Order: sequence, then C-alpha cells, then structure tokens
Amino acid sequence: MGSHYEAPIRRPLVAGEKSYHDVTVDIAKPIETKANKQWWIVFTISLLMFLWGLGWIIYTISTGIGVWGLNKTVGWAWDITNFVWWVGIGHAGTLISAVLLLFRQKWRMAINRSAEAMTIFSVIQAGLFPIIHMGRPWLAYWMLPIPNGFGSLWVNFNSPLLWDVFAISTYLSVSLVFWWTGLLPDFAMIRDRAVKPFQKKIYSILSFGWTGRAKDWQRFEEVSLVLAGLATPLVLSVHTIVSFDFATSVIPGWHTTIFPPYFVAGAIFSGFAMVQTLLIIMRKVNNMEQYITVQHIELMNIVIMITGSIVGVAYITELFIAWYSGVEYEQYAFLNRATGPYAWAYWAMMSCNVFSPQFMWFKKLRTSIMFSFFISIVVNIGMWFERFVIIVTSLHRDYLPSSWTMFSPTVADISIFIGTIGFFFVLFLLYARTFPVIAQAEVKTILKSSGEKYKKLRDSGKSLVGTGADSRTSKIKKIKK
Repeated sequence: MGSHYEAPIRRPLVAGEKSYHDVTVDIAKPIETKANKQWWIVFTISLLMFLWGLGWIIYTISTGIGVWGLNKTVGWAWDITNFVWWVGIGHAGTLISAVLLLFRQKWRMAINRSAEAMTIFSVIQAGLFPIIHMGRPWLAYWMLPIPNGFGSLWVNFNSPLLWDVFAISTYLSVSLVFWWTGLLPDFAMIRDRAVKPFQKKIYSILSFGWTGRAKDWQRFEEVSLVLAGLATPLVLSVHTIVSFDFATSVIPGWHTTIFPPYFVAGAIFSGFAMVQTLLIIMRKVNNMEQYITVQHIELMNIVIMITGSIVGVAYITELFIAWYSGVEYEQYAFLNRATGPYAWAYWAMMSCNVFSPQFMWFKKLRTSIMFSFFISIVVNIGMWFERFVIIVTSLHRDYLPSSWTMFSPTVADISIFIGTIGFFFVLFLLYARTFPVIAQAEVKTILKSSGEKYKKLRDSGKSLVGTGADSRTSKIKKIKK
C-alpha cells in the first residue's frame, strides 16, 4: 500500500486495456500506414489555401505594400494583428511542455508533442508577417546587429521592434531544441520498427544514435529539465516584449502598464484554444481517442477558463484606469472602442473572450467534445479581434481629428492571412504523418499509475489483500476466544 499515493477519484489517463506494446503500435500506426481519406481532404484544402496565400505574398512584394488597406493614419493593421495572434498561439506549446513538466503533471504526456509542434509552426507563420511588412524583404538582414559595409548603419537597440527579433528567434530556437530532444526516443522507436531501408536510414539520422541505455535516459531527463527551466521564462518574456511594441509608445489605448501580464495571459488563452482545436481533430483523424481522453480536454478547458477570466479582469482594469487617470484622450480611446465605428469588433472580442469561457464552469459542457471544439474556435476568433481592436481602434482616431480615418482590409490582406492558416495546417498534417504525435516513451512511464488495465489489476489486488487481512484477524479472534 505504500506506493499507492494516488487520489482514488482520478480517472485513467490512458483508456482501454493497453499494454506497453499496444502503445508503440498505436503511435507508430499513422507513420507506417497510408493516410486515410479525411487526411487527404483536409490536406488538399490546406494546401490550396497556402498556395493562394503564397500567390498574394508574391504579388504584394512585387507590387508594394500599397495593395494592403493601410493608410497614413493606420500604418499598422492587419499584418501586425496576425503577427501577434500567431505568436500568441505559439505560447501554449512551451507552457504545456515546460511548465507542466516542472510541475510533474502527468496529463501533459499525451498532448505535449502536438503542442510543441504547434508552437514551432505558428512562430514560423508569425515571422512571415514582419518580413512581408518591410516591403523590401531582401533587406531583412538589416534587422540583425551585424558589422556591415554600409557605413555606420547599426540597429537601434532602444526599439522594441528589435527586441522582438531577439525574443522570437530565441523562443523559436529553444522550442525547436526542446521539441527535438523529446522526439529522440520516439524516432528511435520508429527506426527500430522500420522495414524499408530508406526509412530506417532517415529515422536513424533523426534519432542521433539513441540506444535507450540507462545513460541515454539519464541525460535525456537532465536535458529536458534544463530546457524546461530555460523555456519557462521565455513564455513570459516573449509576449511581454511583443506587448512592449505598444506599451512603450505614447498613443492612448497603447501605453498602458498592464499590457505585459495581460498579453501573456491572452497568449496562453489563445494557445490552449488552438491546441484544443488541433487535438480534437487529430484524435479523430489518427484514432487517438484512448490517449487524448475527455479528461485531457476537460483539463485544457479549465486552463482556458482561468486564463479567459484573467483576460476579462485585464479588460476591466484597462477601462477603470482610463477613467481613473483623468486623461481625456485615454478616456476617449476606450469610449471610441466600445461605441465608435469599430464597436462591433470590441463587442465581438468581449463576448468571445470574456463571456464564452465561463461556460466551462459547468462539468457537462467542459466534458463535451463538440462544445469544447466550438468554444476553442470562438476563443481564437475573439483573440484575433482583441489584437485588431488594440491596434486599429487606437490608431484610427488619434490626437488630430483632421487625420482620423477608417481601415478596411483588402483582398491581399485577407488572402495572406488565409494563406498562413493553410501553411500552418499543411505543416501540422505533414508532421502528424511523419513524426510520432504522442510521446510514446513518456506515456509508457505513466501506464502503471494511470492506465485502465493496471488500475483494475491494482484495485483487484488491493481487495484480495484486504480479504486476506480480514480472514487473519478473524482467525486470531477465534484463537483468543
């Protein structure tokens, strides 16, 4: 009984009567078999969206940024909104992986791999926008502090836009290393199962000569912890720096000190919603219902509910501080958001981000797959509107009424955004066919304590022990008599 440290109310994290071998077979299956029809349908749609967006990117760069809906007043709009949105989505991966690893949460095992992949793919999408926004992407290397032959041209270290370059490249590289390290045992598993020599060769290169010796595992654990420790502050720093793009300016509605924590909470909120969207699709397409259980989805919904409530508090704080400051410009910025020409966007943001997650207080709703899927999409729409509201409504009416204007996106704006969504799904779907989508080695470590089969065995064993003890005490009582 000494090892039985687990609360009796916990449901198994791995459903079905799974043995260690079953886990391997199930996780290797999508890689070893041909893709099913649903996969091809979704992949074709995503690829078409990506190619459509790519065409518009080429057109934009060859024609000029004038094809976008930007004007002299609203110089930042659609593209920066999308940039912040994608960076935010990239936050859940590192959070699920690193923070939950440090807190020893077992439920992260089934979802962390997909979340990390999502991080990398969404940061790639985010990186596209500032590069296109430059208008002359072939000069993008000017953003890097390199000694150059152009005279005294040097980047401005006081600019938050430069901090972005450093924060996001660091985030991408650490996330990549973290993701790859975690994949090593899984690549080795595929390598050992591979039949085709070419496949064997590829996966043996990818697995970096993993043998599964005790030494390998020891180093693996150490590196995972070190990387998790490095990645956790990055979750906080990256979106804090993204918020500095706004908070360090003097535009009413932007220069608020609550931005850093509020942006971080919003990023985790939208990130978890995206993980939820992807996992609900993937558990169906890849038949992973027994690993990504309703319990996983419920726990993610709880995180969505908590971060959604934090974001709601931040919105109210913003409104209160605008009123309390006594600065009429600041007050007008918020009044204009709620009642001005973009009021529809503001109320869409409020209802999607503050109101919709509150349904997750009800167990029946947060354990419903379809409802969770619906809310996860609603939250992502709401978080996109949040960035749009912050960026566009603060700019379109500034101090000078003579320069007030409206922004509306053009076909180019919308098509590039659709293209990045397509690109993201193309990457994610290809990943689901070539990489193990669940960390099989890690799931095996929790089978004994959270698998259905072992729980039943343990419970039946426990009751046997109990009856044995009872019969013994009754015998002793008889002898005493």
